Amino acid sequence: MKFPTTVSAKASYSLPEGIVGLKGPIQKPAPGTLPLRGDLAHVALAHRFLAAHYVIPLLRVVGDQDVTLKLNSRDDAENGAEIPAGSEVEVLDREGDWLWITCGPEGPSGYVRTSALKPDSDA
Repeated sequence: MKFPTTVSAKASYSLPEGIVGLKGPIQKPAPGTLPLRGDLAHVALAHRFLAAHYVIPLLRVVGDQDVTLKLNSRDDAENGAEIPAGSEVEVLDREGDWLWITCGPEGPSGYVRTSALKPDSDA
């Protein structure tokens, strides 16, 4: 999967402008909430959270069945939020057959198998 350098549709949130920096300690959000990991974060969170890299998401659509997000990229991982079939989601990362997705910069976020989303041409 090749990720674009721009958001594939008009974003409903603003991207950070100017110099991004943190002004003090922050409380780490609970797993499965904000699209934030130690190594990667949604680009819209750059003004609030420090990450090694920020991602411009790729828009995709959940397939014909509801999906339950996993908190890690394993079948036996703890379940997170449920996303209804046909919902638009943002893909942030790929690990083999797993995608790290979110419903937007405020979450929820988690992992699904690639087969849970409609193919790119059906989006």
